[in-house]
Amino acid sequence: MSQQAQQTPPPPAEAHEPETPHLDFQGTTPYEDYVRADVLTHLQHTLSDDPGEMVFLVTTQVMELWFTVIVHEWETAAGALRENDVPTAVAALKRSVRELEALNASWRPLSGLTPAQFNSYRAALGEGSGFQSAMYRRMEFLLGEKSASMLVPHRGAPRVHAELEKALHEPSLYDEVLRLLARRGHAVPDAVVRRDVSRRYEPSPEVEAVWAALYAGDETDELARLGEALTDVAELVWRWRNDHLVATRRAMGAKPGTGGSAGVAWLEKRAQKNVFPELWTARSHV
Repeated sequence: MSQQAQQTPPPPAEAHEPETPHLDFQGTTPYEDYVRADVLTHLQHTLSDDPGEMVFLVTTQVMELWFTVIVHEWETAAGALRENDVPTAVAALKRSVRELEALNASWRPLSGLTPAQFNSYRAALGEGSGFQSAMYRRMEFLLGEKSASMLVPHRGAPRVHAELEKALHEPSLYDEVLRLLARRGHAVPDAVVRRDVSRRYEPSPEVEAVWAALYAGDETDELARLGEALTDVAELVWRWRNDHLVATRRAMGAKPGTGGSAGVAWLEKRAQKNVFPELWTARSHV
């Protein structure tokens, strides 16, 4: 047997225990400084003795955080479109699709509420209602669902009111899309391009024809891809509205909603509306 074959293998390397993480900080931890978890986890102040109120409150707060992220993405997309940067806009829209999926999943903890369970803490809401959410209103404004009357509930909060008033008078995400199409030479009517952006967007046959032509052409064209990213957003907004409707119908039937709204009847009307309407109707002409 050769000398090489007779050599014994070297002993295994000594196993090292994982290093102990740094535990001693001056003041709060870097994680806390960044996430502000202590602030977030102490914002829950229930108003009833019912244990189910906590999940309702936390779920609602989580929804508000997702609204904030989605508004950020759509404002990023709108800004990119103003600069003719379609790839950046599409990337932001695609991120918002994943975020909308997470937002919509927020209904799951509430989707099985019975009337008795909801009524056990409903009185704690008083006149509070989801339609009073300022960040959700900013989402709706970015989608083209403009209404000056929706600023009225926020008159007592100057910063919030100013942000909403600014959003009311700015072009919506869809307005920026249509202006981009016009700059690219597509036959978007001047009346649409120069419309009063503080008013709710109304569908246009000419815009429908523009989308039909884009979809009948090269599917790899960046404007067609933009249209599909917008359609993904619109579909998930529709699902959000329907999930809201179903959860509300299950929890309270046809009773009036909190805050004086019409409850299920109002949500049914909202659920029937399509976001970016011509992107849906144009498909019938391709």
